[in-house]
Amino acid sequence: MILTTHALAGAAIGKNFGNPWIIIIFSLVIHYIMDSFRHGEYLDRQSTLENTWWKVALDLFFAMAIVGFFIIFKNPKPSETFSILLGSFFSMLPDLFTVLYWKLNFKILKKLFLFHAWIHKYPPFSPERTWTLRNSANDIIFSLIAILLLFF
Repeated sequence: MILTTHALAGAAIGKNFGNPWIIIIFSLVIHYIMDSFRHGEYLDRQSTLENTWWKVALDLFFAMAIVGFFIIFKNPKPSETFSILLGSFFSMLPDLFTVLYWKLNFKILKKLFLFHAWIHKYPPFSPERTWTLRNSANDIIFSLIAILLLFF
């Protein structure tokens, strides 16, 4: 899943649950559940931090723009805003851990990296994980559901 999808799902969790511990746990769990579905990724075998950072930055920008638009448009209470941002952050956190292990070799994150890799039904760089409309359909569906839960 792309970061925008994870961030929106986490934001929807944060909006609908008030307990920070529940938000953190649900946001992490939903990350892994969503990653078990077929989905496209914009990383490929040639991806490096140097040629991919802009894709990650753009993905984060869209995620925060949609969440920010919700916060500005709906003007939730500060505690609800915190919960929304907490959910977004923790729903994206497993991907940050993956990058820290994969590219910077943080050994302490190896078990999380292996678990994250195991959750994915299809192996990295397989045709089922390339960036195509078919592979991205679940991203689109999950994002739309999260937006509906966030705004209504």
